[in-house]
Amino acid sequence: MNREYAERICLQIFDALDAMYKAEMAIAGLGKQERTRFHHSVQEVIADLEDKLLLPICEQYPDLLPPTEERKPSILFSELAWSEVKLPSSVTEDQLDEVILSLLTPRWRKVVWFVTIAEKRYKELGWAISHEATAARLKVLSDMDRIEGVGDMRYWGNSEVRLKD
Repeated sequence: MNREYAERICLQIFDALDAMYKAEMAIAGLGKQERTRFHHSVQEVIADLEDKLLLPICEQYPDLLPPTEERKPSILFSELAWSEVKLPSSVTEDQLDEVILSLLTPRWRKVVWFVTIAEKRYKELGWAISHEATAARLKVLSDMDRIEGVGDMRYWGNSEVRLKD
């Protein structure tokens, strides 16, 4: 399978998993007997999606996996304003924006996921740019209407970004 197909399939699997997690939350509100009956079925579907579909694809393309707890940034909140950010002298705002835009897709992504992926790319480029600086720049790009952002961008797990359609 080529990377383009792997990405397309993974995006659909992530959407399906999101739906199953929401179903799991809804099931939690049922009575005990119904909750017990449906919870097991939802868990089986989630396990199959992860083990039989997602993992085999991500064994071939590991970077398609979302960040795990050990790969997530240690902080998930920042009030750092872009005006307070000091970029390394070898990096311009335009270069940073170019990298950020190259990593975004039309699919919504949690900011926490994005800052993790961006950090990996920065390391490849030899740049020392913090998660907080990336999140601050995402807010600026969203405010400038260059990208779409939803939620309070200070809370990385509760906000999302994507390329404009």
